[in-house]
Amino acid sequence: MLNELILVLNCGSSSLKFAIINPMNNKKILFGIIESLSSLHPCIKWTKNNVKYKKIINYSISHNQALHYVFEKIFKIESDLLQSIIGVGHRVVHGGEKIINSVIITDNVLSQITHASIFAPLHNPINILGIQAAMNIFPSLSKKNVAVFDTAFHQTMSETSYLYAIPYNFYKNHNIRRYGAHGISHNYITLKSAKILNKSINSLNIISCHLGNGSSVAAIRNGICVDTSMGLTPLEGLVMGTRSGDIDPAIIFFMHDQLHMSLKEINEILTTHSGLLGLTGVNSDCRYAEKNYYINIRAKRSINIFCHRLAKYIAGYTSLMENRLDAIIFTGGIGENSILVRKLTLEKLSLLGVLIDNEHNLYTQFTDFMFINLKSTLPVLVIRSNEEIMIAKETFRLIKTL
Repeated sequence: MLNELILVLNCGSSSLKFAIINPMNNKKILFGIIESLSSLHPCIKWTKNNVKYKKIINYSISHNQALHYVFEKIFKIESDLLQSIIGVGHRVVHGGEKIINSVIITDNVLSQITHASIFAPLHNPINILGIQAAMNIFPSLSKKNVAVFDTAFHQTMSETSYLYAIPYNFYKNHNIRRYGAHGISHNYITLKSAKILNKSINSLNIISCHLGNGSSVAAIRNGICVDTSMGLTPLEGLVMGTRSGDIDPAIIFFMHDQLHMSLKEINEILTTHSGLLGLTGVNSDCRYAEKNYYINIRAKRSINIFCHRLAKYIAGYTSLMENRLDAIIFTGGIGENSILVRKLTLEKLSLLGVLIDNEHNLYTQFTDFMFINLKSTLPVLVIRSNEEIMIAKETFRLIKTL
């Protein structure tokens, strides 16, 4: 007899993660990912009962097609699991100013997620697709869908961190402020780090680096977020797969006034043609740039710029730690798997007492976490992120109140 299970959908900008989870023991009964959706060869991988499956599709598919593949080809044959699902949890990137916690999805909540799409145009519409697909396929659970927001974890920031130095009325009247993203992952890393370091949450000081196609850094002091690199939208901050991250705002005026580009074209360039893709000229995947680092100047340049920006943020956030930093954390697809990115970034931080253990850094296969610092130096941890567990627990908590 199966326990009460939660279905989790995590629709990212270039991937779809899915899992069926027992929220009582954190066990993933079935889980998988469809990645590289924007490429010509998306890859579908899933695991059930420790048996791994993999399929390469030789044509590009949309998020909507990916969702239907999961439901029709994978979930449909798992009728015993589907009958035990009591709720569906969704990762939603942006909740705007009004939604500050996880919520059961209603028409009003959907409306607010749709409105917040202006702040996360690459993400919220995709998140909504997942919500609508789940409600259509599981109509009996339509009132048991829960949205867990990436922006919620960052609501603890003070106005010193979340306000921009523009006229205050833009915040007061239009909610223009820093919201951050990847909050579900940063929250998980905070809880996991406290256990690993044997510290209470309310005295934990870490810098959490979630690195993937989308990347962000969070400064976490006394267990809560005090600053983060992403801003009003997920465009600000680090170099990312296709997003520029921080730029001089005047570049936009130059492109518009001098190069006669439309605002739509500029937005397209900064969000979908920049970052690693713009720097390499051919690929947004960090694995390509790392593989070609020593043989292709553009690949090398892109990695160097990525690590330069990351090291600056880490060093800057040490100023918010109140004289003590407990650890620097790497997580996310790049953070967990890129030996080169970790090495190049940490080599820039020796002034902070960061000394990398090159032998441990070479490990790409680990369980939940590993230390990659030399003994008696500032702890550096690689932790496997588990956003799906956080989403499942929040979903279970809320639907039990119904």
